[in-house]
Amino acid sequence: MIDKVVASAAEAVKDIHDGASLAVGGFGLCGIPVALIDALHHQGTKDLETVSNNCGVDDWGLGILLKDGRIRRTISSYVGENKEFARQYLAGELEVVLTPQGTLAEKLRAGGAGIPAFFTAAGVGTQVSEGGLPQKYDADGNVAIASSPKEVRTFNGADYVLEESLTPDFGLVHAWKGDRHGNLVFHATAMNFNPLCAMAARITIAEVEELVEPGELDPQHIHTPGIFVQRVVVAPDTEKRIEKRTVALTRQAGA
Repeated sequence: MIDKVVASAAEAVKDIHDGASLAVGGFGLCGIPVALIDALHHQGTKDLETVSNNCGVDDWGLGILLKDGRIRRTISSYVGENKEFARQYLAGELEVVLTPQGTLAEKLRAGGAGIPAFFTAAGVGTQVSEGGLPQKYDADGNVAIASSPKEVRTFNGADYVLEESLTPDFGLVHAWKGDRHGNLVFHATAMNFNPLCAMAARITIAEVEELVEPGELDPQHIHTPGIFVQRVVVAPDTEKRIEKRTVALTRQAGA
């Protein structure tokens, strides 16, 4: 078996070229491949198309690429926590393909499974299927690019819209544990989108918090088999942020 471990995040992303498409794992601020994104930012790669549940926050995750104008187009389902994202979209600097969250997940899963397209009920009867969603504005606030209508078919009396799968050039994922053969285990909420991005991409790069030797991971608990992963880099000290910190007052005894 091939040892897929590379020495650094910089080495892992060095062949990601200008104009590449990226599937980036994570959910909110959980399970974000921060080390790989930082290395890509430092490298100066630009004109990127990203596929992700969200596009980071203003100063973290994909947000640092966005802030420097490195992202040309993004396919996302939730974009509500990034003011710079909103500014670029409304100013005509960024193309945005808003996609229902479950549909986005299935577009990645289907791509990884070799399925070119599928029918889903999500979005039927809306602009998702009928077209007309603003994807990019011009500098004057007019719609420069709008979504196209999609094929709708009826199955057993219900309508479904045709969605094409996604197979980006590269996948960037963050795993809890991984071995030298690329087998990965994700922790809790980091399971969201990371395994799907790993499946869909043509070349998948995984940063792992802990590297173990082949055979140490329980085969029954491997979330992504190494066949989907081309490179592994150890990133043990990446920052883990809390998106919305909440606290509760504790009732004191006798109160």
